[in-house]
Amino acid sequence: MDDIVKQALGKWPNVPDCCGWLGLDARGRWYMRDDATQAAGAFPHSKGALLQHEGLIGFIARNYEPDAQGQWFFQNGPQRVYVELEITPWIWRLQADGFSVVSHTGRRAVVHDCLVDAQGRVYLDSDIGVGLVHTLDVALAADAVDAGHWTPRDVRAEDLPARHGYVLSPRAAANAGAKAPARPRA
Repeated sequence: MDDIVKQALGKWPNVPDCCGWLGLDARGRWYMRDDATQAAGAFPHSKGALLQHEGLIGFIARNYEPDAQGQWFFQNGPQRVYVELEITPWIWRLQADGFSVVSHTGRRAVVHDCLVDAQGRVYLDSDIGVGLVHTLDVALAADAVDAGHWTPRDVRAEDLPARHGYVLSPRAAANAGAKAPARPRA
């Protein structure tokens, strides 16, 4: 977490959390979702504006993590901004060696398991969590399987959130009355 974020948490400890305003799609792209976008439907049906500012994307990436309930957020100064996920909290890009992976936020990970759903989407479970292999890298994933680096196992995509402990829509959970976690602030 950025030092400036830690300082803001200490200065303003009781800023309310924000839900529904930020989305992460299946290609690792961030979307800002204003009131009109949210009123038009749930993410990813109604995505919003694609974030393209590299500085903002980098700030989000450095301050992106899960809470104790598996709801992913980025800490925006003193405010926790929960993320609507299209599919998984991580989107993997395979590296030149064909089996090393880096997340959409630039974090490296060690793969423990390879999963494939009925639609042929490839997921990798790692030391930092489960994620979807970026569509541009599926052929590299197939090469890694052929080379014996991974042995794919079947998975039902709808089982992934419960099985791997993440929440696709913190906004929907909040609207359904899920109790927000009590958390100490710095």
